Amino acid sequence: MTHPNRRPLIAGNWKMHKTVSESVALARAIADTRIGPRTDVVVAPVFTALSSVRAALEGTAVALSAQNLHWEAQGAFTGEVSAAMLVDVGCRFVIIGHSERRQLFGETDDGVAKKTRAARAAGLVPIVCVGETLSEREAGITFDVIGRQLDAMLAVLDEKALATTVVAYEPVWAIGTGKTAKASDAQLAHAFLRDRAKNKLGDGGDTLRILYGGSVKADNAAELLAQPDIDGALVGGASLDAEGFGRIIRAAG
Repeated sequence: MTHPNRRPLIAGNWKMHKTVSESVALARAIADTRIGPRTDVVVAPVFTALSSVRAALEGTAVALSAQNLHWEAQGAFTGEVSAAMLVDVGCRFVIIGHSERRQLFGETDDGVAKKTRAARAAGLVPIVCVGETLSEREAGITFDVIGRQLDAMLAVLDEKALATTVVAYEPVWAIGTGKTAKASDAQLAHAFLRDRAKNKLGDGGDTLRILYGGSVKADNAAELLAQPDIDGALVGGASLDAEGFGRIIRAAG
């Protein structure tokens, strides 16, 4: 990472793993790792563990994130959780539009935009995910896809808001597969997203943090994080191991 106004951010998405007690133990182990003074670290446990993990992280350098939210403030939405509820339980971040939400649960660009607006209105930092599938990549439409996904998010933001918004580029074909985009290919996608943000909303795009997600591990993190437009990582499976996740954190500086 080269831009002085973009702090590296390493976020651990625990997905549907870990009981409450297991989540607390993992959170404490991660909080005990060495975290550089310029690196932000976030963990996203399951909803049922949020309150206990918040207590475990109190006074540490690790922030709390949720994995999803609903765009309405309240109402007859069985099984959903609002932005205000996440703030109330101690969240500072929320992941929005993860590829698994898009692929498995039918989330749309419009829904992602609504969730982004709701998160920002409540004071949460949204981590908005974009990325292409393998078939889209092979068809040569990667930039069309991620450009469309980014535009939906940008439509509900202004230039100032970009400074406290995070985008995660996660090529769907690399998530949980062990495959990782080449660092140079990931950089191309990140540069495209930053340029598009700047074209839409001005120089705020320079402060927009763009993370890479897609089978990030301790042994490939340093090369990815050395790219000029890769500002951190959204880590899935590797974030469930405190030691390996700690190595990724240290690779950020």
